[in-house]
Amino acid sequence: MSRGFRRSAGAPTLEDVARAAGVSRATVSRVVNGVRNVDPVIQDAVRQAVAATGYAPNRAARSLVTRRAETIALVVSGAADDSPSASTAFAGRTVTDPFFGRVVTGVVQFLRPRSMHPVLMFAESPADRDHVVSYLRQGSADGALIVSNHADDPLPAQLATAGLPAVVFARPALPVPLSCVDLDHRGGARLAAEHLVARGCRRPVTITGPTALPAVQDRVGGFRDAMAQCGIPDVPVADGEFSQESGEAAMAALLERHPRLDAVFAANDVMAQGACHVLRDRGRRIPEDVAVIGFDDGPVAAACRPALTTVRQPVEDMAAEMARLLQGHIEHPDRPVTTVVFTPELVLRESA
Repeated sequence: MSRGFRRSAGAPTLEDVARAAGVSRATVSRVVNGVRNVDPVIQDAVRQAVAATGYAPNRAARSLVTRRAETIALVVSGAADDSPSASTAFAGRTVTDPFFGRVVTGVVQFLRPRSMHPVLMFAESPADRDHVVSYLRQGSADGALIVSNHADDPLPAQLATAGLPAVVFARPALPVPLSCVDLDHRGGARLAAEHLVARGCRRPVTITGPTALPAVQDRVGGFRDAMAQCGIPDVPVADGEFSQESGEAAMAALLERHPRLDAVFAANDVMAQGACHVLRDRGRRIPEDVAVIGFDDGPVAAACRPALTTVRQPVEDMAAEMARLLQGHIEHPDRPVTTVVFTPELVLRESA
């Protein structure tokens, strides 16, 4: 249906797109503004014409029609005091965290084709959380995607109480009437345990993350339960904080207490990498002497030496699903709360 296009002087207009697509200006407007009852063939023709002409919708004018900001708040919620130094440190840790980078990738991949844009917000103090609620109430963003790193985060409940559209990454520790995406963490830990047992490992240990988080409880609990079902009821545990340094410290403590250990399951890849550093420094061969399995399958897993066997959490897909759920709640405010649980996968590499 699309016709040849001759660019007129100045910025491309709706009329230019309409001529290129062979449809009316009103039809182009309906497609650009996201009206759903347009024939898919015509939608494709209009989108091709938009690309060919280089037309860019006027967001201010479109917002008057849709009554939406076309902006989504991507909120990283943590726990810190109100000092500028604490806020700066929190933001710095977040933007350099490979896990958060994967979340951003998934969100942007979903939003970009829909002409929606994420705004990054940090909420590590009560004042910051109040600002997020106010920002949404004022219509500066159409909804919020919440990624929280502490169990008692009050922000999801604040947003739910205010009746604002929001979706949470990972099940909150406290029940809250918001949609969320999550992973079968216990199932993933079971995959790790069964693989280690199949390798002949009989003296496993585990490095946990922040123990108040439900995901961490499920990973460690699932691993220990699966080991018990395989006849290994006692699995020593050392606490970590999802950082490489905490993985190194936990591994050193476990080696001190259990020098004959032959397997390590870490609750994320970064701690597993730290564990590998310590094991190599202590002369332990991986996986010949000690098999190591992480969790997440982020960039760290492939970069680790040896390359890390890990439980894959499809973070990009989960983040995109989170954005899809939020779009549904924005367009249909009465849509019921939904939890989408993804299935983990064991990715075999050299460490186990």
